[in-house]
Amino acid sequence: MHFAAYAYVGESVGDPARYYCNNLLGTLSLLAAMRETGVDQIVFSSTCATYGTPAGIPIRETAPQQPVNPYGETKLAIERALYWYEQAYGIRSVSLRYFNAAGADPDGEIGELHEPETHLVPLVLQTALGQRSHIDVYGTDYPTPDGTAIRDYIHVQDLAAAHLRALEHLGAGAARVALNLGTGRGHSVREVVRVAEAISGRRVTCRDTARRPGDPPVLVADASLAADLLGWRAQMSDLETIVRTALTWHNRSAGCTTASQG
Repeated sequence: MHFAAYAYVGESVGDPARYYCNNLLGTLSLLAAMRETGVDQIVFSSTCATYGTPAGIPIRETAPQQPVNPYGETKLAIERALYWYEQAYGIRSVSLRYFNAAGADPDGEIGELHEPETHLVPLVLQTALGQRSHIDVYGTDYPTPDGTAIRDYIHVQDLAAAHLRALEHLGAGAARVALNLGTGRGHSVREVVRVAEAISGRRVTCRDTARRPGDPPVLVADASLAADLLGWRAQMSDLETIVRTALTWHNRSAGCTTASQG
C-alpha cells in the first residue's frame, strides 16, 4: 500500500517542483524496486483532485480527469504510469481516489494532526477547543447554497476497510482499476462548522477570505463502482460521526503527540 505523498493543494500551486520530485519520482522509484524484487500488486492512494472542476455531480470514475493543481496532476501521472506498468510489467494496481478523509479512530487512540494544519475538521475543532482564535473560510462566493465549498467527507475507518477490500481484490487476480471512495453526499464549510458547534457546544469563530487557487467549488463522489467490485460502502461517514470521533481524539490528545501524520 502506497500512501506517501505531499498533499497540500495550495503549496503545490506555489512549488510544483517539490510535488513532481516527491510524489511522481518517489513513486517511480518504488515501482522500480517492486520490479526488482518481484512484487506485482499495489494499492495506491490517489485523490479526487485528479478530476479538477467536474462537469457533473456526483463524479463517476469515467469523468474526465483534468486537474487544476499540481498535486492532482502528480497523482494522475502516477495513475497513468500504473496503467502502462501493468501492460508492460504485469504490475496490477487498485488506485483509490479519496474524497475528503476525516474523523478519527472511534476508540480515540489515533487521530489527525498535520503541520501545518490545513484540513477543515481539525481546524474547526481546534478553534472550538480554544487552540486557535478562528478559522479562515476560503471563498464565500462559490455557486453553492451558502457560498462555501462543498466536499464529500469520508471517515478514515471506512477508508481503511476499503484498502483491505482492495488487497483482497488484487489477491483474487483482478486487473487494474481506479475507484472513488466517498459517500455521495456533500457538506459545505459552513455546515461542518455548524455541526462542530452543535457537538462541541462551543462557538467557532470564522473569518471569510478569498478563494484558494486550485480549489473546485464542489466535489462529491459516486462510489457505486467500489460497491460493485469490492462490496464496500461507507458505514460511519455521516458528518456527525466524523466530527464526534475527531472531537473525542482532540480532547484525549490535548498535550500529547500520539497522532497520525500525513
